[in-house]
Amino acid sequence: MKLDLIAIGAHPDDIELSCAGTLLSHIAQGKKAGVIDLTRGEMGTRGTPEIRDQEAAAAAKILGLSMRANLGMRDGYYQNTRENQIKIIRQLRKYQPDIILANAIYDRHPDHGKGARLVYDAIFMSGLAKIETLDPKTGKKQERWRPRLLLHYIQDRWITPDIVVDITGFFDKKMESIYAYSTQFYNPKSTEPSTYIASENFIKTLESRAREMGRPCGFEFAEGFTANNKFLGVKDLTQVF
Repeated sequence: MKLDLIAIGAHPDDIELSCAGTLLSHIAQGKKAGVIDLTRGEMGTRGTPEIRDQEAAAAAKILGLSMRANLGMRDGYYQNTRENQIKIIRQLRKYQPDIILANAIYDRHPDHGKGARLVYDAIFMSGLAKIETLDPKTGKKQERWRPRLLLHYIQDRWITPDIVVDITGFFDKKMESIYAYSTQFYNPKSTEPSTYIASENFIKTLESRAREMGRPCGFEFAEGFTANNKFLGVKDLTQVF
């Protein structure tokens, strides 16, 4: 199954927080989208890997994804190794996406910057004929594939975007996908330990960030990405090819 775009995140909920509106917008336009989580988020203070698996599946259903995969890398400790690149390359060659959305180039959590570089390198290597991979189900050799566009979404730390995507009309659904992670975010009845992302203020900043991203282009809500030195506002990422 060929996909139009795949969002890759270091942890379950990275995608929902940063680019779920973009996925929803493109799916509404008839595009096929998927998500790849590098880790299960097992180092998180709240919840368990098993619960987070369930939350990720619930979020995927809300977003209407065509697929969601978890590569099982070690949360907090994964590195940009050949082994981890190959895990990503197999997925790129299997689904042949034209667009990749990846972690922020730097951020508060070190896994995010690491993820950005790992995906960047894997995309390049995926286009090399001499790197051979086999489909894990069929055992057949996979054809090389390199996506046409890589964008890095913006996470906790502010980065001036090069491109913003209009998500007006999709913000409420984005928030619904975020709240699918019921162990991770603000819940006044929760008895779990307090964390940076579980505060009420953190949730409030999501709306203000989306409004701030959209305002320069006249959008009510938007999500920002870095790509080059241009600041563009688009409804469809295929317009930037």
